[in-house]
Amino acid sequence: MPWGEFKDTAAERRLFQRRATVMLVFVFLLLAGLVARMYQLQVVEHDIYTTLSDRNRVQVQSVPPPRGLVYDRNQVLLAENRPVFSVTLVPERVGDIDATLQQLVTILDVSDEDLERFQRRLREPRRPFQEIPLRYDLTEDEIARLAVLRHELPGVEVEAELVRYYPHSELTAHALGFVGRINREELQRIDSVNYAGTNYIGKSGVERFYEELLHGKVGYQHVETNARGRTLRVLDRENPVPGEDLQLHLDLRLQNRAHELLDGRRGAIVAIEPATGGILALASVPGFDANKFVTGISVPDYRELSDSKDKPLFNRALRGQYPPGSTLKPMLAIAALDSGAVTRDHTIWDPGFFQINSAGRRWRDWKRGGHGWVDLTYAMAQSCDVYFYEAAVEMGVDTMVSYLSHFGFGEDATLDVSGALSGLLPSPDWKRATRNEPWYPGDTVNLGIGQGFMLSTPLQLATATALIANRGEWVEPRLLKDIQGDRTPDEFLPSETHEPLKLKDPDNWEYIADAMAEVMHGVKGTARGAGRGAPYRMAGKTGTAQVFSLAEDEEYDAEEVRERLRDHALFVGFAPLKNPQIAVAVIVENGGGGSSTAAPVARELFDAWLLEFSAVADGPSISKADPTSEAP
Repeated sequence: MPWGEFKDTAAERRLFQRRATVMLVFVFLLLAGLVARMYQLQVVEHDIYTTLSDRNRVQVQSVPPPRGLVYDRNQVLLAENRPVFSVTLVPERVGDIDATLQQLVTILDVSDEDLERFQRRLREPRRPFQEIPLRYDLTEDEIARLAVLRHELPGVEVEAELVRYYPHSELTAHALGFVGRINREELQRIDSVNYAGTNYIGKSGVERFYEELLHGKVGYQHVETNARGRTLRVLDRENPVPGEDLQLHLDLRLQNRAHELLDGRRGAIVAIEPATGGILALASVPGFDANKFVTGISVPDYRELSDSKDKPLFNRALRGQYPPGSTLKPMLAIAALDSGAVTRDHTIWDPGFFQINSAGRRWRDWKRGGHGWVDLTYAMAQSCDVYFYEAAVEMGVDTMVSYLSHFGFGEDATLDVSGALSGLLPSPDWKRATRNEPWYPGDTVNLGIGQGFMLSTPLQLATATALIANRGEWVEPRLLKDIQGDRTPDEFLPSETHEPLKLKDPDNWEYIADAMAEVMHGVKGTARGAGRGAPYRMAGKTGTAQVFSLAEDEEYDAEEVRERLRDHALFVGFAPLKNPQIAVAVIVENGGGGSSTAAPVARELFDAWLLEFSAVADGPSISKADPTSEAP
C-alpha cells in the first residue's frame, strides 16, 4: 500500500459484519434443523422409536402349558411331569456354533450322540429363536460350572422344563403310550402358535389320542433382556392354561396282577368291564421303559429293544393278530343257533374226524377217538371240533361272516384305543381279491374252529366276550373314564356305532352262557381245574392256536425252535355268570394248551377283581364268606 493511503476501517468492519451475519444465519439454520429433527424424533416419532427400543430390550416369550396328568380309576398317578434341567442353545444368539459346542464339550459330559442329535435338530425346520436342547438332566455340578462361565457363552442357557414321567413305566407303556420330541412331520401339522415353546407331543396310546386335551393352551410373557439377550426381569405375563387331567378305567392293581401272572412269558391280557366297556387291564408282555423315549432314547437302548426276538415294543394286546382257535366257538354257537343251523337238542356222532364227503379229506378232532354222541352244551364243554365242523358247513361262510362281524371281528371296534388293528375276518370276496383264489369248502370247515385265515387280536376277543356277557348289548371298549374339570368325556369320545345283537330267541344268550359255564364247572369241562373251588360261577372257553412254521429268515437253536413252534394258549371268559363284572381274553404265546396255561391266569384275574379289588374300589362284591353268592 502506498504510504499516502490509509486503511478503510469502515469497509473492513462492514465486510466482517456481513460475514458474521451469514455465519450466524447459517449456525441458526443448523440449530433450527437440529431442533426440528430432535422434535420429530422425540415428539412426532416417539412411539415408533420407543417400540424399536423396546424390541431390543423387551422380548415376548412363550410359556408352555403343563401337560395334563393321567390317573387310573382309583386316582393312582400313571403319568406326571417332573422338572428337568437342560442346556439349550439359541442359534440366532450364538456367534460361532462350532466353537461354542467345543467349549461346552469341555464343560459338560456331552456324548457324540448328543452332538449328532443337536446337529440334526439344527437342520430341521423350527421357529425363530427357538432353543435347541443339547443335554438333558444336568447335575448340580454341571449347572454350577455353566453358571461360572455364563458370560463367555452368549445364547447358551440352562432351562428348567417339565418333562413327562411314568412312575409305572413298564406296566403302563403299552396302554398309555408315551410322549416324545416334536419331529419334522408333526411340526407341519400342529398349531405352531399353541405349540410355541412346547417340545413334546403324544406319540402313541392315550398320550396321542387325547393330545388336544392333555396339551393345554400356551401362555406368554414380556421380559426385559440385556445386550446378550439374557432375561433380567418379567414385565408382564399371561399364564398358560394347563392340560386337562384324565382318569382312565384302567386299574393299576389289575394291570400289575396281569403282568405278574404272565410271569415274563410272551403274551397279552385284556380285561373289560362289560357294563361300561371300560378297559380294566391292557397288558402286553414283555414291556419296555417308556421314560427312555421322552427325551430321546439312545441308539444302543433302541437297538436292544428293536432287535430283541421277544419284541418288547410290539403291543400284543392291540396289534397281535392270532388265530382265535376254539375261543371263537361261543360266537359261532350263537350264529348256529340263531341261523337255525343247529338246535339246542341237535346231536351228532363224533368218530374223531369229519369229512365233507365219504371220499374227502378228514379233519381231525383234538380227541383222536372222538367224543361219541355230542350236543351243543357238551360240544362247548369238551370243545368238540367235529360238532363245529358240521355246524360251519350247515351255516355256510356268508352266515358265519355276518354274525362274526356283529361281534366286532374284522374291525377296530374301540372308541379311544390308539393303534388297535382290525384283525382278519376272511370271506370269499376277500380271498378272491387278495389271493385270486376261490373259497373252498375246506376253508369253511377251518373257520368253524377259528383256524385257517381267521385272525383276531386279544382286544377283539375280549370285546366279543363282553358282548356275550352283556347278552347282546354293545358297549364299545374305551379307556377314558372321566375328565377332572368342567369338560365331560362325551365331548371327546367318538360316537358309538354298534347296534345291539338281537337274537330271534333271546334265551339263547343264557343258553350259551350256561354252556360256557360248563367249560369251567362241568364234570367234563376243559377248564374245570381252573374253575374248581370258586365261590362264584364263571363262563369261559379255552383254545389253542397252531403255529406251523418259522419265518424263513429267523434262526434259532433246536431248543428255541421247539419252544416257539408250540401252540398259543388262549382263553376267553367272564364272571360272575349273572351280572358279569369282568370279561377277559388271555393269550400266552407258545404256551401250549389253553386249559392248562391260559385258563388259570384268567381265574386268578377273576378272583383278584371279584374277591380282592372291587370290594375296596367300587363297593361290596362277592365275598368268600357270602353264602348267597353264586356257587358252582
